[in-house]
Amino acid sequence: MNKLDLNGRVAVITGGARGIGYAIAQRFLASGAKVSLWDMDQAAIDAARTSLNAGASVDGQLLDITDDAKVDAAAAAVEKALGPVDILVNNAGITGPNKPTWEYPVAEWRRVIEVDLTAVFLCCRALAPGMLKRGYGRIVNIASVAGKEGNPNAPAYSAAKAGVIGLTKSLGKELAGKGVIVNCVTPAAAKTDIFKQMTQEHIDYMRSKIPMNRFVEVEEIAALVGWLSSPDCSFTTGGVFDISGGRATY
Repeated sequence: MNKLDLNGRVAVITGGARGIGYAIAQRFLASGAKVSLWDMDQAAIDAARTSLNAGASVDGQLLDITDDAKVDAAAAAVEKALGPVDILVNNAGITGPNKPTWEYPVAEWRRVIEVDLTAVFLCCRALAPGMLKRGYGRIVNIASVAGKEGNPNAPAYSAAKAGVIGLTKSLGKELAGKGVIVNCVTPAAAKTDIFKQMTQEHIDYMRSKIPMNRFVEVEEIAALVGWLSSPDCSFTTGGVFDISGGRATY
């Protein structure tokens, strides 16, 4: 594993207590950053902080990231605990049920859009101003190849992730030239707890679409996010970085 230069940086990772977010936290800590794990599960936060074994370099914030007031409060708490935030990774997400669009429950649609898209907006809205004021920041949004291509029987998830791509491009242009870089990644599926929300049929469908004939490892995603969060990523903004094992065609 190559070491990135994140010394002295403070990073917020939503959904950071498990899966992709946890792997990103590991990568950041190994590269010298301090991290704040934002999650809805206190037990998972506590377990992650223990296993990461980084002491005061790891903060945990229990919150619902779809609540703008709680997001603002968490942002203030992190700055008090670790210092000004340099890096934001919007990783938290849910899949919702696997149903065709005409059978999709309205309440589930709204929940997926809130968690997977609106929460990304709220976290960017809370933390981008500080980065802008200080003239430095890195924002990485975890989208999905489903946002590029659309997965059948996952209309809310596909639409939300497409929205994340659009938001990334918009914010990237707004902050271009101001020291704050905004990009997103579009992974194929990784074996995480999110699989528990899917049918086996849908899991099999996703794997069948990947030319590499395997799911992406969380550490592979973390490696890409690590570079995008580093000073080495200094010119590319509003970009969409594919990590789908050859599935994406553009």
